[in-house]
Amino acid sequence: MQNKQAITLLFTANIISGFAQGISMIAIPWYFVKIVERPEMFASAYIGITFLTLFWGLYAGTLIDRYSRRKLFIIINIICGFCIGSIALYGFYRAHLADFLVILVFGITIFNYNVHYPNLYAFGQEITEPKNYGKLNSYIEVQGQTTSVLAGAFAALLLTGIHNNVLEIAGFSIHVPFNIKAWNIYEVFLMDAITYIVVIFIFLLIKYKAIVKEEVHKGNLFSRLKGGVLYLKGHPIIFMFGFLSYMLFAFTLVEVHVLLPSYVHKFLEMDGNIYASAEIYYSLGAICSGVLVLRVFRKLNTVAAIIILLVSVSFAFYGMAMHKLLWVFFLGNLILGIANSGVRILRTTYIFNHVPNNLIGRANSVFNSLNIIVRMIMIGAFALPFFKINDNIRYGYFVGVGLMFLTLIPLLFWYKRIMSVEKN
Repeated sequence: MQNKQAITLLFTANIISGFAQGISMIAIPWYFVKIVERPEMFASAYIGITFLTLFWGLYAGTLIDRYSRRKLFIIINIICGFCIGSIALYGFYRAHLADFLVILVFGITIFNYNVHYPNLYAFGQEITEPKNYGKLNSYIEVQGQTTSVLAGAFAALLLTGIHNNVLEIAGFSIHVPFNIKAWNIYEVFLMDAITYIVVIFIFLLIKYKAIVKEEVHKGNLFSRLKGGVLYLKGHPIIFMFGFLSYMLFAFTLVEVHVLLPSYVHKFLEMDGNIYASAEIYYSLGAICSGVLVLRVFRKLNTVAAIIILLVSVSFAFYGMAMHKLLWVFFLGNLILGIANSGVRILRTTYIFNHVPNNLIGRANSVFNSLNIIVRMIMIGAFALPFFKINDNIRYGYFVGVGLMFLTLIPLLFWYKRIMSVEKN
């Protein structure tokens, strides 16, 4: 594999930034559910932020295909680090943060995600040989989810602290020789901001040679965006596969930020360490998937493997909706991690092999925009009064089951045609 040093530094930067961002993104929903007890405010804000990313995601795709991906990482980290750092310092100054500033940090991080991850995959495709695409995507998944395990563990620690020398994490009680006070939300944000600064210096060290040099489209914004749309219009099978295989990811994002915190609080009647520990089990499943998915499904085509994973996670969602058992909850999150990570690896490798690198950013921006629309519909559904009554939030997982079957039907219908493209 060429550009090994560049890929190593890229992973290192992703680990450092992903750790602190992961803690923030776990802490913020829980802050609104448990600390200030205004989950409806967060849900409304999430809908608005998601709507804005519809436009930002389209624009981000044109930036990824037009400019140096390394420089784009640096610029985005400077902007996000400065904004979140300023909010954190203001929190220290006032010893408090208004709710809208907490939401602003969430929005900034979501906007960063919408350029960071598409840029990460585009950069990886740019500096990796085609024969190593599957391996690269597995590595990205494993390192990303290993970071999420650590983020989940630290979030559990920071959200609830350690009292009476007992650390509650992942459903276990661990005796330790010290106590730790739970962190304030602005203290979490300061740690987040510092990692942005560290990552900037890492990206400055990256040197690489592009594996394939393709023409960079330098037209205006509309013409560049149109190029991605026209490519997918001319390849309807790739479009259908890319859209359908993204549905589990759409539900997972909404589940993590909207469904999960209320599910833990109202249905399981558990505390922040259980909520944060869900991320640990999810990430452990994702790590296993990253290591094994290409080996386990090596004799199956991509579509068949994805169908198996979607059916499996549907059973997990059903179990979580029907049973108020902690082991079912943790097992469900483990299966969700395996399935979502496995689908993402298989999907991304397929897209890498069929979409040129100079169009990958814009093609992904089209998929992201459609994915955002699906997420907005689900967020709106979970904001309905029905899901606020007693423990009705658990029925949100039936929405997940329904979405998986709505995905499976067209995948089965297009099965042979997607397979025919994969073999070419």
